[in-house]
Amino acid sequence: MTERQARAGRGGPPYGMLRHGLRAGVVDWVLARVPTPRRNPFALGYLAVVGATTTFAGLADPDLVRRLQEASSSDGHNLLQHPLRALLLSGFWVAGPDWVPYLWAFALTVAPLERRVGPAWAAAVFAAGHIGATLLSQGVVIVGVESGRLEPAAMDHLDIGVSYGVLASLGALAGLLRPGGRVVALGLAAALIAGQIAEDRDLVTGVGHPAALLAGVALWRWLRRRDGRRPSRTRLGLSVARPRTASAPAPAPRRAAVLDRL
Repeated sequence: MTERQARAGRGGPPYGMLRHGLRAGVVDWVLARVPTPRRNPFALGYLAVVGATTTFAGLADPDLVRRLQEASSSDGHNLLQHPLRALLLSGFWVAGPDWVPYLWAFALTVAPLERRVGPAWAAAVFAAGHIGATLLSQGVVIVGVESGRLEPAAMDHLDIGVSYGVLASLGALAGLLRPGGRVVALGLAAALIAGQIAEDRDLVTGVGHPAALLAGVALWRWLRRRDGRRPSRTRLGLSVARPRTASAPAPAPRRAAVLDRL
């Protein structure tokens, strides 16, 4: 007897219906996680800006692009002279000519975080990682130059990109996952950061990337309160008071019934 016949004989769903339902469930699961303007206004809007600047950098005059990026850089000199401009504009460029890796980075970190905590909190996490890691890493550079351990030219190294915001989003998202997924996400992030530090051997990268990841981890407590997928206390039955129902009157004793018959 085939599996299809066995299911039909037991009164279960037909094999074709089961297979179709399983396939439809997988499709629904994928579609529910595809970024859309309604679900991910922050992630898609930010990607549009970064895509525009990357396209401009590839088509415009190289000297003009270099001047604009140097004016937007969050290096030590710009932070001391124009801190707001440097912190804001440095996150609107990508480090390099290729934009596609950042598309996947946003799709796997910023977008799922935004679906769970909303665009305002996703933007706050991204900004916290970008600003906090920038100030810390460039602060180390400034102190190193002032103490004579680094050359003054270190204050002018170009510092642009969205990696701090992406790593902060990944660290924050890990806190909303189940324990197994959390370990995997943080392990991958740690391996990625270690590989970048070993390859670049850059002080700013070595300080900024771990700081950005930890900035996202530090926000777990607040983000968990706003996670739309975490069960509430009422759904867990922790604060639900069941209404008391009137108890039915106790049946009369059998002895009284016997006396009534006499």
